[in-house]
Amino acid sequence: MSARTVKGSDELGSKIRARRTELGLTIEEAAAKAGVGTKTWSRYESGESIRRDKVISICRVLNWNRLPGQEPEEEPEFNIENYKKMNTWPKGLANAFGDAAALSFVFGSDILLDNIEQDLESLSRKTRGSHIGELDNSWLKDSLPPQFLPLYDYDFLYYFRHVIMLYRLQASSGICFSAHTVMEELALYMIMEESRFPMETALPKLKLKKKHSWMDWDEWPFEIFGDSDVVTCLYSEHGYLAEDHCYHFNHWRTEQFWCSSSSEGEQS
Repeated sequence: MSARTVKGSDELGSKIRARRTELGLTIEEAAAKAGVGTKTWSRYESGESIRRDKVISICRVLNWNRLPGQEPEEEPEFNIENYKKMNTWPKGLANAFGDAAALSFVFGSDILLDNIEQDLESLSRKTRGSHIGELDNSWLKDSLPPQFLPLYDYDFLYYFRHVIMLYRLQASSGICFSAHTVMEELALYMIMEESRFPMETALPKLKLKKKHSWMDWDEWPFEIFGDSDVVTCLYSEHGYLAEDHCYHFNHWRTEQFWCSSSSEGEQS
């Protein structure tokens, strides 16, 4: 067994599940607080191995000093340096907006991808053209812009996952992210939002750097976009987008932002 993981077992999985139930937490709530996806947490309760850098977060959620059966000296401390060694650590984002922004990306992209995978799996058992609003339990329905709910089908989620995976592949390049389409803006915004629970737990453990304030860690998507239109246009409670609006679903995959003058759909 790799030193980067803690070996799982049916007994450990049962204890994690029993403790979560005792605390009155749903799998979704526990997973969000631990900074993992719901599918990942479910695997822990099934007895699968646990990544060592996730153990401290799991124990914090369950109010344990350590995992049952784990020796005291093996208990890991939260150390951001462990995250900086990951392939998904966004060096460019960290350089531009600080380590908290980069940590937010690591947490949020893990959770969002896991939620997408679960909805994809559920849609794969439905008839062609089904959308997430028809699922008994969708992990994305309450996170995506509500106006276009019937359009979030298997193809959409598959492409959305592709966008997020490209950002994760780009993370270690040292280049800061950019967003040319609404889909890309939406992906980065939702990644930040999904990271809120684990970030609230992690931030008190981190030392403040003078160059970047931890207090504004959640502003990095809007700094990249140059505005907050993704929120005001897509999540306004009383808003409605006509088909010719650049944020309408029909234009989500079109390059519109920060494009050359010859690019279709260039915004002024």
